[in-house]
Amino acid sequence: MAKRENIEKRTEALLQPILDENGFELVDLEFVKEGSGKYLRAYIDKPGGIRIDDCEKVSRALSDALDADDFIEEAYTLEISSPGLLRPFKKDRDFEKHLGSEVEVHLFKAWQSAKEYVGILKAFDAETVTLSFDDGDLSFPRKNISVIRQYIDFSDL
Repeated sequence: MAKRENIEKRTEALLQPILDENGFELVDLEFVKEGSGKYLRAYIDKPGGIRIDDCEKVSRALSDALDADDFIEEAYTLEISSPGLLRPFKKDRDFEKHLGSEVEVHLFKAWQSAKEYVGILKAFDAETVTLSFDDGDLSFPRKNISVIRQYIDFSDL
C-alpha cells in the first residue's frame, strides 16, 4: 500500500469513531502535497449541514488521536471542513443520495458533441452514469467524467 493511502486509511480508522459519536458522516479524506506543505483534510457532513463548531470539535479530537498514535512522520496541516455546496461526487453514497436530483456532469472530452450536461441523475453503476432529459436518457462512461455534482442554478437565488 502506498504511503499516502496508508496514512489515509489509518487516519480514517481514528476518525470514524469520533464521527459516529457525533452523528457525522465522512465525505472524503485526503493526504496531499500542495506547494511546499502537506495537508491532511477531512470533509464531514450531517443532515442540516456542518457548522464551524462541529469542525472544531472533530479537529480537536482527531488531533489528539493523531498525536497519540504518531504515525505520520512528516509535518502536515490538519484541516476539517464541510464538503461545500458544490462538492463533486466521489463515492457511491454521493450518487445514491442524489438519485432523482438535478446534477451537472463535466467531461474530459466531448460526448455526443458536448462536454457539459445538466440532467436528472437516473442511474449509476461502476461503469456508467445515466442522466434523464426531456427528450430521453443518456449514459456516460464514468472514466470520461471529470466532475459530477449537484446542480444549483445561481440565477434563481
